[in-house]
Formats: sequence, C-alpha cells, structure tokens
Amino acid sequence: MKQRRTKVSDVPLLMTPGPTQVCENVRIVRALEMTSPDIDLKFFKFYRKTCFKLAAFMNTESQVLILGGEGMVALDSVCASLAEPKDRVLILDNGIFGEGFADMVKVYGAESVVFKGDRTRGLSSEKLREFLENDSDFKFATIVHCDTPSGVLNDLKEICPLLKSYGILTVVDAVSSMVGEPLFTDDWAIDICIGASQKGLSAPPGLAFLSISPAAWTVIEGRKTPIPSYYCNLLLWKNYYENLWFPYTLPISDIYGFNVALDNVLKEGNAFKRHRKIAKAVRKAVIRSGLSLYLKSDYYSTVTAINVPEGLDGEALVQKIKDEHGILIGGNFGYLKGKVIRIGHMGENARLEYVSETLKAIQLTLKSEGVTLNADMEAVFLEEMVKKK
Repeated sequence: MKQRRTKVSDVPLLMTPGPTQVCENVRIVRALEMTSPDIDLKFFKFYRKTCFKLAAFMNTESQVLILGGEGMVALDSVCASLAEPKDRVLILDNGIFGEGFADMVKVYGAESVVFKGDRTRGLSSEKLREFLENDSDFKFATIVHCDTPSGVLNDLKEICPLLKSYGILTVVDAVSSMVGEPLFTDDWAIDICIGASQKGLSAPPGLAFLSISPAAWTVIEGRKTPIPSYYCNLLLWKNYYENLWFPYTLPISDIYGFNVALDNVLKEGNAFKRHRKIAKAVRKAVIRSGLSLYLKSDYYSTVTAINVPEGLDGEALVQKIKDEHGILIGGNFGYLKGKVIRIGHMGENARLEYVSETLKAIQLTLKSEGVTLNADMEAVFLEEMVKKK
C-alpha cells in the first residue's frame, strides 16, 4: 500500500529495520472514538477475535495474547513467568539480541548457559546436537529467529524440534522475522513465539504479542516460587476472557490499528514473496557495487546489513543520509556500531520505490565521501526486480 512521501524537511522516509512505515488506513483507525477496554464486553470480543486471527497467521492453535508495551515487554514477561532461581536456561547466541536473553533471565535468578555460534551465519543444528549430548539439563532455551542487527536467519525448523527432543521448552523471538518469511509455530515445536507491532506488520510501536503452548502453561503454573512481577505475570492473562477481566488497561487505539495492519498483510496473501524478491535484489545490488555484506550466509528477507567502507563511520553516514536525502536507515550498536549500516526492507518499507530511493541515497552519500562504486546500486536493484523468478 503506497504511502504519501513527505518532504526532506519533514518526517524522513523510514527505512529502518523497525519501526517501519505505517499505512494510512492504520493511522486513521487509531483516531476513531474509543470505548473503555476494561468494561465494554464488545472490546473483549474484539480483542479475542484479533488474537484468534493472529494465531492463524502464526500457524498455531496455542493461546495468543496481545500485551500493552513494546516487544521487550513480551520478552521480559516470558523470562519473568518461566525463570526461577537456580533454573538453568540455554541461551542460543549468534547475535546481539540472542545474547541479550542471558541478562534477562539472570534478573530472575536463573543461570544462563550460552551456546555461541558464528555471528555471520545461522546457528548449526549439528553443533547444537553435539552440545546437548553432553549437557541438556535446561528448563527452557531461547533463540532469535532473525537477529535484527545483522539480519541473520536461524533455522527454527531444525533447532526447535531438536531442543524439544531433549525435553527443553523453546522460546523464540520472532519480532523481526514475521511477515518476511513463513512461520509455522506448532509444526516447528515452538512453545512460546514472540512478536511485536512495529516491524513486519507495520503498525506503530507499542504492542507485543506471543503464543503460549499448553506445555509452557503447565511449566508456568507449576512454578515453585511466585512470579516476581505483576505487569509481566502471564498467569494473570490465562482466563482473561472467561473472567472478562484484563490485568491492566489496554491501549485500545493501538489494538484497533494493529488489527487493520494485520488485515493488510492477510489480504495481500503472500507478503513473503514480496520480501524475498526485494531482499535478493538488494543483496545483488550491494555485491555488484563492490560493497560487502556483513553476513556470509543465512540471509533473512527483512534486513540487509552492509559493511561500512574502511575509513568511514557508519553512524555519521546514517546521519548524512537523513540530513541530505530525508531517508532514515539503520545504524547499529554493540560490536557492530559504526561498522555496519542496515536497510530495513520489512513490512511497508519493502516496496520497490522506497528501496530504490534508499539505495540511490546511500550511493550518493558514499560518493560524496570519496567512495567509488563498481555499479549503480539503484539500477542493479531495478534490473533484478523486473526479472521473472
């Protein structure tokens, strides 16, 4: 759905890997008059219907909840509700966000054991199998489907069933991956799958959601210690509809908008195809230009991470692209800060006109910094996009 392009002096064209551009029909519905989400029975029904629709999109029969708060609230709620003191939790780490789970479980007294992978490619299920043969005493394991700082893809279809074969609950952060590729939550043995509103689904930031399998509910209900949080206590949500009671007042306008954003994706029918084609064309353009990709393999369809040419600072490039071309791309943080820049071609960002304009802006900015490229990135991208594949 095409967006109205604003002037450079106004809000920049948003091409970050989240938040993403928001469709006009989503913005409009958020301005409608609202009822009280705490006492209006119609809203309870609307909320549950939206959760059912989301569950179908995630290919799960498990209960799905939509929480008030950015995606991090779902991650924190899972850690608060599952982790107990002295529990051992396996952290699968091949990226900055994967690594971050270790700190989150420690907050609740659990011991984090980190399985490290190559950060320039997806996790190896064979190496994980070798690790688990020696040590598999874990309450749950965490894994990021697409680690946003690098755009690396992890093969959940192989990894999650492997973990389950050892009796380990699986917790997946799929915040950046949804809409970019299919997600088969139940078939891939995912116990808890987490998403958020502001990335591939292209709704404003402010909502998180998650599916919770019966096995995960059993573990949460069987805790030996109370859940050390109220806002992040998932148990309070288990029978919300039967009791007609939400643990806190939900951001109703955000949920109205999210429902429309989800409908936009469902009506398209195959957003995955659009994302894959654009991602491949972007990678081809980057490589043909002489720039290099950060990843060596296992690319995802929502983010492209590009190594910054030697002698330049990535953060300064991002700022210059914004100031001179009115386009905001992603910088980076942690060990990638200043070294890698990112194009977020996810959700409504993943449109030919926006991506081509972004590649042109990056090329012009690099040229102004004295970098000569081997090919015109915009031209290569457009050439790839018209090919029938």
